[in-house]
Amino acid sequence: MENKKVAFYTLGCKLNYSETSSIGRLFKDAGYDTTAFNSRADVYVINTCSVTDNADKKCRKVVKEALKHSPNAYITIVGCYAQLKPKEIAEIPGVDMVLGAAEKFNIIEHINDLTKQEKTIVYNGPIDETNQFVSAYSIGDRTRTFLKVQDGCDYSCTFCTIPLARGGSRSGKIEEIVKQAEEIAASGVKEIVLTGVNIGDFGIRDGKREDRFLDLVKALDEVDGIDRIRISSIEPNLLSNDIIEFVAQSKRFVPHFHMPLQSGSNKILGLMRRRYKRELYTERVEFIKSLMPNCCIGVDVIVGFPGETREDFIDTYNFLNDMDISYLHVFTYSERENTIAAQMEGAVPGAQRSDRSKMLHILSEKKRRAFYESQLGAQGDVLFEADEKDGYMHGFSKNYVKVRTVYDPLLVNEVVPVKFMEVTDTCEVEVEEVPETLAH
Repeated sequence: MENKKVAFYTLGCKLNYSETSSIGRLFKDAGYDTTAFNSRADVYVINTCSVTDNADKKCRKVVKEALKHSPNAYITIVGCYAQLKPKEIAEIPGVDMVLGAAEKFNIIEHINDLTKQEKTIVYNGPIDETNQFVSAYSIGDRTRTFLKVQDGCDYSCTFCTIPLARGGSRSGKIEEIVKQAEEIAASGVKEIVLTGVNIGDFGIRDGKREDRFLDLVKALDEVDGIDRIRISSIEPNLLSNDIIEFVAQSKRFVPHFHMPLQSGSNKILGLMRRRYKRELYTERVEFIKSLMPNCCIGVDVIVGFPGETREDFIDTYNFLNDMDISYLHVFTYSERENTIAAQMEGAVPGAQRSDRSKMLHILSEKKRRAFYESQLGAQGDVLFEADEKDGYMHGFSKNYVKVRTVYDPLLVNEVVPVKFMEVTDTCEVEVEEVPETLAH
């Protein structure tokens, strides 16, 4: 008898991808075969996001696509949007089951009977009862794995629904995460990306602080078999000088930090209830660059937050323009139900939000190109990936310079010493391999 087939689709962040991968392993252990989303399956699992715009529209479209491939399939929706809006999702034609934050990792128990019911089944408990940390990591892209080390958030930023969707901050034990890193290393993966909702707050279990993020970083630095460990995103108030100093002399942690800023205006930071002022952000960037001049620094920024005047935006623009950063992730503010910001006065017109977003996207390209050009002529180690496009393959240096070279299957998942040669029109760096005699 042929095994039942399951297909997955993930919306949103790296944390969602790690959790989808772990849910996939639950299905594999239960005897299911995984198949591509655009093929026939018995079960489709859609992992949703509440941060991106048009969550309802995206969810409906993916459900419709699944049913096009397999009209009688069992459709299950999990993830942040499923926790926040279960009734809304239950009304989408074709959805059979909705699982909230606490229930998604018990999916096999809920899904054993694939009989479609007239009414959508919803398992969705109060978010304050979601207090268990469930480990997860992605496997599939052999080059890089996202390892979940923390979940939830105790912060109360006025624009954010994540605490409502994922609950309070909680983490795994260091020894358990180290064991997972060793499993990942044994699978042949060369790079681990640490992920979570607020990873700098690592160390809380059962509501009490047991460890610090620096303790985890030091333990993971001793894991043999992994070439690189990358910190995905960390709040500036939690990126301590101790962590920066350790990464600067680390064996495995790479010189790349992604620090959310959200606004370069202290007025707007206050309205957002961020836990720092822009002066602290400046201190962090300057300290990083003093120890690691070639470090890549990425920045999250939100435009069009309620109350953001043109002067506030220009303040942010100039602040970013003057700082030694490498790229921006630009988010256009959109109202979220059940957030304080949605009730604030001073809504910014949509056209202005769009214009401000375009300005920062252009600034991001300028910053990225300047950072890449600063690396030309230098040598670096690049981890090449399996993609091929127009005869080229791509990879990333330790400090997150995206490079391309003529496709060679022998380079896939290999760390290769290269020389950075030229920035292309598409803002990638052409490289040439360094002969082994010169590499070390």
